[in-house]
Amino acid sequence: MTAVELPPGRPLQRLPVRRIRVRVRQILCLVPLLLVTVVAVRHRSVLAEGFGHLRHAEWPWLVAAAGATCLTWVAASFTRQGAVVQRLPGRRLLATQFAAGAANHLLPTGLGASAVNLRFMTVCGVPLARSSAALALYLLAESVGRLALLAALFVAFPDALRLGALLPDAAVGPLLLGLGAVVVVAVGVLAGVRRVRTAVGSFLRTALCEARSVHSRPSRALALWGGALAFPALQAAGLAAVGQALGLSVPPVHMALAYLAATCAVALVPTPGGVGSVEAALVVALVAAGGPAAVATAVVLAYRIITVWVPLVPGALTLGALVRLKVI
Repeated sequence: MTAVELPPGRPLQRLPVRRIRVRVRQILCLVPLLLVTVVAVRHRSVLAEGFGHLRHAEWPWLVAAAGATCLTWVAASFTRQGAVVQRLPGRRLLATQFAAGAANHLLPTGLGASAVNLRFMTVCGVPLARSSAALALYLLAESVGRLALLAALFVAFPDALRLGALLPDAAVGPLLLGLGAVVVVAVGVLAGVRRVRTAVGSFLRTALCEARSVHSRPSRALALWGGALAFPALQAAGLAAVGQALGLSVPPVHMALAYLAATCAVALVPTPGGVGSVEAALVVALVAAGGPAAVATAVVLAYRIITVWVPLVPGALTLGALVRLKVI
C-alpha cells in the first residue's frame, strides 16, 4: 500500500470576532431609530393633532414646559446617583438619563430605562448585585416621592378632583380582585419554589445593605430623595404650563394633582412609555378637575408631544451613540 500525500490545506482561520462585535454594535445603534419610526407611524394621527394644537398655544408657557421637561433628566440623574454609593461620571449619567427616556417609551413598564441604567452602572464598575439593588432603591424612592406629593396635594386641596370620575364603582371590585390574585400568586411562588425564595432573600439582603450604605452618606440621601420628589413635581409643572398655554380653566395646582393621580393610576399598565393609557387617564383626570373635555384633550396631546415625541428622536440618537461609544 502506497501512502498518498494530500495537498496542504489552508490553515484554519479564526473568526473575526472583533469585526462581528463591531457590526453587531453598529446594528444596535440603528435599532432605537427603527423603533421610533414604527411608534411614530402607528401614532401619526395623534402626532398631527398634537402639533396642530401647539400652533395656537402661548409660546412662553410652552418654553416653560420644555424647560421643566429638561430638568426632569437632571432630577433623574440626582436620584440615580443617590441610589448608589459609588461615584458615577456626571455627564455620562445625564446623557444616559436622556437616552433612557427614549428607551422607556419603546419598551413596556419602564423596562427600557431600567435596562439602560443597569447596563450603565455595570460598565461603570458597579457589581451586578449592587446595580440591581440601586435600581430597586431608585424605583422605590420614585414611587414614594410621587405618592407623597399626591397625598400632600390631596390634603391641601381635597376638592380638587372628583374621585368618582377617576375610579368608577364598577372598577373597584375587579381592581381589588386582580391585586389580590397577584399577591396570592407571588406568595405561593415564594413559599413553593426554594430557588426563587433563596434568590429573593439574597437580593433583599443586598438591597438593604446598599440602602444603609447610601443613607449613611447625607449627600447621597439628599440626592436620592430630593431627586425623587423633584422628578414628579417637574413633570406635573410641565403639564400645568401646557394647560396655561392652551387656556385650560383649571388652577395649576389642580392640574398638578390630576397629573399625579393619573400617572399613579396607570403605573401598572404594561404599555411602552404609557402610550395610550397615560393620555386617556390624563384627560379623565383633567375633566375630573373641572376642565372642559375638548380643551383637556388638547392639553394632554400637546403635553405628550413636548415630553415624549419631541425628545424621542434625539434620545434615540443619544442611545445609539452611547452604545457605539461603549458607555452602555
